[in-house]
Amino acid sequence: MPVRYAPAILLGRALRTVARWRKPGGGSAVPGLVVNKIAPGFLPSTLNSFPDGLVIVTGSAGKSTTTKMLVAALRAHGVTVFTNPSTANISQGLTSALLEQSTLRGRISGDIAVLEMDEGHGALISGSLTPRVVVLTNVMVDQIDRFHDSDMVAAMIAKIAARATGTVVVNADDLYLARLGEGVRPPAAVARYGVTTEVLADNPRGLGYTLTNPARMDAADGMLLSAVDGRDATVLIDGTHVPVRLPARGTHYAVDAVTALAATRAALADRFDARVAADAISAIPPVFGRGEVVTVRGKTVEFVLVQNPASFQLNVDSLAPATDQILVAVGSDVRDPSYLWPADTGSLVRVLIASGSKAHDIALQLAYDGVTVDRIEPDLGRALDDFLALPDPASGVKTIIFSADSMRRTRAHLGLATNDSDPT
Repeated sequence: MPVRYAPAILLGRALRTVARWRKPGGGSAVPGLVVNKIAPGFLPSTLNSFPDGLVIVTGSAGKSTTTKMLVAALRAHGVTVFTNPSTANISQGLTSALLEQSTLRGRISGDIAVLEMDEGHGALISGSLTPRVVVLTNVMVDQIDRFHDSDMVAAMIAKIAARATGTVVVNADDLYLARLGEGVRPPAAVARYGVTTEVLADNPRGLGYTLTNPARMDAADGMLLSAVDGRDATVLIDGTHVPVRLPARGTHYAVDAVTALAATRAALADRFDARVAADAISAIPPVFGRGEVVTVRGKTVEFVLVQNPASFQLNVDSLAPATDQILVAVGSDVRDPSYLWPADTGSLVRVLIASGSKAHDIALQLAYDGVTVDRIEPDLGRALDDFLALPDPASGVKTIIFSADSMRRTRAHLGLATNDSDPT
């Protein structure tokens, strides 16, 4: 890479140092924003420079968990991987993550790069990228302030997929992606994954996709999720049933695991060992708020992040009736409270506290769904303090369901890490 990027890299690192000095734990976006402006070639040049290529993971939901699983599986095979934090999946965040590791020539030590990429920002920069593998998770109703409809999201994802030089890994149960896969042309190939008829039947509300493919994929055409029981799943790979332990309960996490397994095989080809990959995935902890269990103030607490109506529904369905102590916090990131109303929260039965800047709105939704709400407390800090002060629940663990804004505020109030960084 040309040494001309050295001044931009040095400036970006200086800005990162200043930003972190002013706000410990923050400052991830500003350096990348500046470097992208003054040296727009740095990001694509660095991403395209890895010996074994670039793997992009994109889609409406499941990107963070799938990426972490994929990275673990690759590393278990002896591959040196560079990856980005799940909080750095837009262009300036990606650049900031690269600055952490880059030499002044813009080189990063590693065999392969595996990057979670926001579908909108990914589509903007995809024309300058040459990913060897593109992994597609799903198309859901998500971020309606940015992505007005699912056709728009599918078009963005298709633009990223079109850049693949090796393999496009496709969720065959998502009708948008199934159709996209049919249009992939050489030199790229398609690797498919999906769930069995039995697994889909066990999820009568579906798997959250905007359009679900009415046809089930045959086992001969790719990897299939054949069973889910809490945090235990079974994946059918080349006629063999491979067990996988999930980082959190729910069919959606099991689908993430199958996605990661299919992506690992696409990246490794003949080097892929299903057992090695499954064991590595089974050992990873939950991804930052997504089924994460922490101990705080002597209490065991499960964090459940909801980012759109589909993830809200899937998480509610997987929770109930696991606990009798629930706090739901919805913050300013949900600009229109009606956004979450398609989710049926009735199976929660009882919520002790509704909190966040949209406390009254989420309490109203819960009430319409027949859920008893004991208290509405817009002050999230006070709600958290009171919730944690309660005696341990009679069943399960204390559970906090939150939107992204409330997740950040919750972690900050409790003195926990406020970003998920693993730049290595």
